[in-house]
Amino acid sequence: MKKLLIAAMLFAAPAGLSSATAADYKIDIEGMHAAINFKVKHVGISWLTGRFDKFDGSFTFDENNPSASKVIVDVDVSSVNSNHQKRDEHIQDPGYLNTEANPSAHFESTSVEVTSDDTGIIHGNLTLNGVTKPFDLHASFVGMGDDPWGGYRSAFEATAVIHPEEFDYKFKYGDVYLELYIEGVRQK
Repeated sequence: MKKLLIAAMLFAAPAGLSSATAADYKIDIEGMHAAINFKVKHVGISWLTGRFDKFDGSFTFDENNPSASKVIVDVDVSSVNSNHQKRDEHIQDPGYLNTEANPSAHFESTSVEVTSDDTGIIHGNLTLNGVTKPFDLHASFVGMGDDPWGGYRSAFEATAVIHPEEFDYKFKYGDVYLELYIEGVRQK
């Protein structure tokens, strides 16, 4: 899930902003201006929500040619946090997230399909639980500009749905819904 979560930030810049070339960004995990959240049905009745506390990634964003953008995200699946330590330990078992055998997830984009001035679909491959499958992130541009520390940032948000059986997970409580909030710091 790691890398799949960072892919959410690659679309057209708002009118009035100009840039000559593509820029490379590092996801701001140091300042925690990024998040990968999830929700899944709890025993098929209500929603269980949580997040992954450890992930990293980068993206290249070309506001003049957003379809040329690229995203890479790595997620430490064992950093799952549902705000309940015993449950977090339990859902790392082989019958659920299987983190001992497959502690990380990786997403890498293969293309970006621009669907409007500020939205698009990031197509890529997600490796999760040792299985690699095509995976899409539905992303929206949030904003970009100078920060108070002399840097420049771009931000995106994205949603995605994981169908557990496609990644050889055995739990039967339905799909996992992801929400990604990504802010990247432009690299000099």
